[in-house]
Formats: sequence, structure tokens, C-alpha cells
Amino acid sequence: MRPDPVLQLLGLAQKAGFVKSGEFLTETTIKEGKSHLCIVAKDASENTRKKFSSMCGFHNVPYLEYSDKETIGHAIGKEFRASLSIVDAGLATQIQSKTAPNGGSDIWQK
Repeated sequence: MRPDPVLQLLGLAQKAGFVKSGEFLTETTIKEGKSHLCIVAKDASENTRKKFSSMCGFHNVPYLEYSDKETIGHAIGKEFRASLSIVDAGLATQIQSKTAPNGGSDIWQK
């Protein structure tokens, strides 16, 4: 099985200190203008997905629904994570380039 490049980049970003995870930190980085990409698990609650989708639209932050809470958490060395924010522009761009906007099952919004 081929490793998922997005999850590998998330692990790298976490080690470099460029991932802020959990609802509170994700929301804070978006509102403070520090977030370059918001990722929300596809199995997060509808309220969580709607909240971050709207917030990212308002603050002009790219929004991506990807994978599931357990997989995202495992990729960054945590248990479960429904939402996270990438605070480095370069890594955010790399992660975005590994996903296909409007192709596949990932949900994108800018």
C-alpha cells in the first residue's frame, strides 16, 4: 500500500511546529490570520464542518475536508483530531498540491 502524501506532510508539519490542532487552536489561528490551510475530518460533526467552512470563507483561508478523525490524529501523533490548521504557507501549499480540488471525494473551498 502506498503511503498517503498528505498525511506524511501533516506529520512533517507537526514535527516542525506548523500544525495547530483541536477546535480552539484551529479557530484561534484562523481568526488571527495565521492559518494558511484548515483541514477538517470528513467524519467530524456537521456543525463542526459548517462552522469551519463558514469561518474559512469569511477569513479567506483555504478549507479542506480530508480523511477521518483517527487517521488525521495518528498522522500528527495524537489520538483523534477533527480539525487542524497549518500555519506555514509553504507546507500549506505542498499539502494543497497533493490533493485534487474538485476531483475525487475531497471537499475544497477557498
